[in-house]
Amino acid sequence: MDITNIMPTLETTIAKFRNKEAFIGIVGLGYVGLPLMLRYMDSGFRVIGIDIDAEKVDQLNAGKSYIEHISVDSIRGAITAGFEATTDFRRAGECDALILCVPTPLNKFREPDISFVIKTVDALQPFLRAGQVISLESTTYPGTTEEELLPRVQSAGLQVGANIFLVYSPEREDPGNQDFETRTIPKVVGGHTSSCLEAGKALYEQAIDQVVPVSSTKAAEMTKLLENIHRAVNIGLVNEMKIVADRMGIDIFEVVDAAKTKPFGFTAYYPGPGLGGHCIPVDPFYLTWKAREYGVHTRFIELSGEVNRAMPEYVVSKLMDGLNEAGKALKNSKILVLGIAYKKNVDDMRESPSVEIMELIEAKGGKVAYADPHVPVFPKMREHFFELSSEPLTPENLSSFDAVVIATDHDRFDYELIKQHANLIVDSRGKFREPAAHIVKA
Repeated sequence: MDITNIMPTLETTIAKFRNKEAFIGIVGLGYVGLPLMLRYMDSGFRVIGIDIDAEKVDQLNAGKSYIEHISVDSIRGAITAGFEATTDFRRAGECDALILCVPTPLNKFREPDISFVIKTVDALQPFLRAGQVISLESTTYPGTTEEELLPRVQSAGLQVGANIFLVYSPEREDPGNQDFETRTIPKVVGGHTSSCLEAGKALYEQAIDQVVPVSSTKAAEMTKLLENIHRAVNIGLVNEMKIVADRMGIDIFEVVDAAKTKPFGFTAYYPGPGLGGHCIPVDPFYLTWKAREYGVHTRFIELSGEVNRAMPEYVVSKLMDGLNEAGKALKNSKILVLGIAYKKNVDDMRESPSVEIMELIEAKGGKVAYADPHVPVFPKMREHFFELSSEPLTPENLSSFDAVVIATDHDRFDYELIKQHANLIVDSRGKFREPAAHIVKA
């Protein structure tokens, strides 16, 4: 490749980012795209948001937020500063960078579903032009950028690395984490070529404090998977130890708290009712699926996945044990599930194990309800739906249920009130350490 054909386009592209003259397009305005949009606006860039969801677009343009931890004031400030959202993919042609933040779930066979990525790139493809940087942030298996994005980007006659630049930079958002924000979370970036990497670094260095370059898009894709598989495997380990400890009459939460006082060689992970969120329950299966193409069977990763997927059933079995001790069956019992977001203090319900617990209770004939201050009405989900609203946690209401299941330990719950007025508590989060006749540890 003639370097004289690369350098003017690359230098011009880099200069646009460094001078903050570039127009940034964020494609997908969810838990990843929306904070990224706000960060680029705060950094002095012009930004447009593109999403297929007309309702989201209308809310943003009206200055409203549909994500709890993103304030209305921040959205209104972005609108005042020039941000706009649209469903019109033709606007992509105006952008100097297109950052893709779309879902990558699993299908019903627990295999990667990258249809959102492919459909998004296909919709953008007619409007791609020379000088643009295309960055995929969605979690996916190693090889996606090369195998799926590269041929689509080049199908319009553009040459990646010469006049258009392709990178992968995995999102690392952690909703509800007060210790980090988009700006302060280091950004891993891999480029298809060295020129792509330089363009990707220029894109992100203006908005993120630390950019971490790696040798390829595959290395960046694998980095994201390792981060979350590390967590999934360790959570699987502690969930299995919870079951063993319970049989032995040992409080696993006490054990973890004691173990974490060791100042080296141990990282504390706590058990729970299963895995939630878009990353940890999903990412291991992206790697195990791709590894089979190379003749590798990822036994360790898959075993931890089996343990974690069994946790909702374990919680329901402990609920049934508690009801049996009280002379009741789960069938026709009224059960209140406390917390349906996947983690504490957020409204994010992606892959929440609480929902599976609710479905299991209902399938066994229980009458299920929920309470969650962060989710006032059960939302529309791709695979799950309950026509329910959050129950008030009053003494009278708590005592009207045969059992309450602590599935997500929000700080806004009044645990003393719950302890005093619930007939039976099934605690999957270790909120009640002192033994009591009406508390079952799960």
